[in-house]
Amino acid sequence: MTIACIDVGYTESETDPTKAIAACVVINDWSDIASGSEHVVNLSNVRDYQPGRFYLRELPCIEAVLAVLPRSPTCIVIDGYVWLSDQKHPGLGKYLYDAVNQQVPVIGVAKNPFKGSDHTHELCRGGSNRPLYITSIGIPTAEAASNIAAMHGPHRFPWILKRVDRLSRGEQPE
Repeated sequence: MTIACIDVGYTESETDPTKAIAACVVINDWSDIASGSEHVVNLSNVRDYQPGRFYLRELPCIEAVLAVLPRSPTCIVIDGYVWLSDQKHPGLGKYLYDAVNQQVPVIGVAKNPFKGSDHTHELCRGGSNRPLYITSIGIPTAEAASNIAAMHGPHRFPWILKRVDRLSRGEQPE
């Protein structure tokens, strides 16, 4: 199994084009304590944010970091939603699933609720009363939540997902 955990960070300026860092931490098992590999792609001239069309900005960045992986993952975990309000309103994860020709399951892990996101699986980890909001495609949501629950780390947010977040903010790969 090859699990690609992906996040994208942005640097915006009034005078320069928006830049992004697309990061991917690869693990081989949901409970892995350390990354199998780490990949970072720096992108310039990233699209501006458009309310309700976040995927137009983020998807090309995710595709860029997926392109540098030595092999295709068997599952992708993103910071965000697969479905926004129900299965009629796609989020970033659904667009990503379509971009990988519906061949690789996508799990969305969001830190905050989305208005109308009562379809999510709420997952509390590490004794936290604040849930993570899990959505998925290509894998049952209950199984996706179980996989995220199995990820290493004693806190609300799994260690590997914290690591990919740090990489997307400019920390160097190991």
